[in-house]
Amino acid sequence: MDDIRNIVILTGAGISAESGLATFRGPDGLWEGHRVEDVCTPEALARDAALVHRFYDERRAKLAEVTPNAAHEALAALDAQWPGELLIVTQNVDDLHERAGAKRLIHMHGELQSALCAACGKAIRWMESLPPASVCDACGRPHLRPDIVFFGEMPYEMDAIDAALRRADLFVSVGTSGAVYPAAGFVQTALHAGARTLELNLEPSAGSFYFEESRMGPASELVPALVRDLLA
Repeated sequence: MDDIRNIVILTGAGISAESGLATFRGPDGLWEGHRVEDVCTPEALARDAALVHRFYDERRAKLAEVTPNAAHEALAALDAQWPGELLIVTQNVDDLHERAGAKRLIHMHGELQSALCAACGKAIRWMESLPPASVCDACGRPHLRPDIVFFGEMPYEMDAIDAALRRADLFVSVGTSGAVYPAAGFVQTALHAGARTLELNLEPSAGSFYFEESRMGPASELVPALVRDLLA
């Protein structure tokens, strides 16, 4: 891997599952007992704001019970030591990458510990419960909502992500289903740019056939091994 300089790493729910956080959509189609359509769409927020706010309050509180695992720590070490370009793009809304020490990071689907004003668009750091009609400090209007990218909304920083993918020499996908777009299409963008592509997952994803190489196993084992190879 001596010719690799620019790296993009996509992480999904599988990397945080080993820390005790539920994957976004389980085999029964539910996310921690709720239909995704009931807690992660603009229509759900309009229909039952109390349910949506309570759901994310519970997810936010859960963060206090978990810690980063070896995969998060390995990526943070890579971030600290990699001399070329590195971008970690996470689909996860937890803060485990940050707590491990990662800096070169984009939360494309938002963050649990952030509130978004639907009136003025300002994002505010938010650590406690977020009742419906909470007031925005910036504009004074009662329109704060979870800073989560719902289905049907545009993920954050897509231009920056696309630019990094087009410069990448290596694209790695860790613990993703390969079924949620636009993230599921990142491997194709990287391939068209001439990057090597590698999937690390417990089982083949929906897009495994796009990757040049797939390694199956726990992220807490596969990611540290990859980082050791890259930094050797």
